Amino acid sequence: MSSVATFKQDPHRLLVIPGPIEVADDVLYANAHPSMSHVSAEFVPVLGDCIRMTREVLLTATGQPFLIAGSGTLVLQVASNLVEPDEDVLVLNTGYFGDSFAECLQTYGAKVDHITAEVGGVVSQADIESALKSKKYKIVTFTHVDTSTGVLSDAKSIAETVKKVSPETLTVLDGVCSVASEEIRMDDWGIDVVLTASQKGLGTPPGLSILVASQKAIKVYESRKVPPNSYYASWKKWLPVMQAYEKGSPAYFATPPVNLIYAYHASLTRITKGSPNLTERLKLHKLASQKIKAAAKGLGLRQVPLDDNFAANGMSAFYFPEGVTGPDVLPRLFKKDVIVAAGLHKAMKEKYFRVGFEHMGISVVDERRGDIDKVIASIKEAIGEAIESKKV
Repeated sequence: MSSVATFKQDPHRLLVIPGPIEVADDVLYANAHPSMSHVSAEFVPVLGDCIRMTREVLLTATGQPFLIAGSGTLVLQVASNLVEPDEDVLVLNTGYFGDSFAECLQTYGAKVDHITAEVGGVVSQADIESALKSKKYKIVTFTHVDTSTGVLSDAKSIAETVKKVSPETLTVLDGVCSVASEEIRMDDWGIDVVLTASQKGLGTPPGLSILVASQKAIKVYESRKVPPNSYYASWKKWLPVMQAYEKGSPAYFATPPVNLIYAYHASLTRITKGSPNLTERLKLHKLASQKIKAAAKGLGLRQVPLDDNFAANGMSAFYFPEGVTGPDVLPRLFKKDVIVAAGLHKAMKEKYFRVGFEHMGISVVDERRGDIDKVIASIKEAIGEAIESKKV
């Protein structure tokens, strides 16, 4: 096997869907680590470091990370740990993933109210304040970046409103598509739970469900009247495991994804200890986002977010030109070795496409790759070809 210094991925199509994303060579190399016992002296500090570095990414001193084998969807297990039957939850809905979170909450017995933004819009702070004054909610949850619309919600303002109007209510941020590409100051803003996954801004192959809970959220969990109604996702099982590994001792409930933890460690090391640093990475994401959105505007493409102020920096969503559809464009991009994503939002699924993470992760921080320029050029060519084909 080659060394990490000489390892290079084989040539492949550029993956720019809303996750999984392109990963760095050293991260992929770490994923190929020889098989290792999850309770070995070699592995224990690797998982312990991952727990600590996850805190660094979210700028929290006391948040409790949970790193569990599973899809990003598994992070919705927060519902089984914090919500008891018939408790009220408010979902700030900006797209497909607001619907998904609400369905999960209802599965675990919550009574869910929605404030649903118009397509491409965000929920107003006034509407949030009004809802919080009308009823006592256990949790307010929102999708920081909804990949179905490319909309970025104002996490800081949402948390401030909740704290002002209903300080006992927990604020839960679905950051699957925002962690490490959008600013999140968990402690400073008063976010109680951040949910995410390995395969997007954190730049690791898929398969790791990542959740960080504030001490306030942990205390709410510990004061439950009935046990959690999930076995695999129960914090009762996972909290002592996470605490043990961070202290340098192995513990067991279920086998962690050892190789994926090695890959996650490599990516976190890049993010928290490498160059560019986290602050610089976030600035680069904004610059990359502005570049591709400006290029799309130059092509006459209209983005789904209704305002640049709440357009995500790690992905973009654009409407097709009039008379052009996904089958006209996506196969042409595929032939140019660029893979983008079709629409997802039920209200307009056939009318738009999503350019995921050519402006996230390694594609942003390593300009030598030329990923952003390749995507822009390929979209320009594919759209032009699609329009020309309609004239025949």
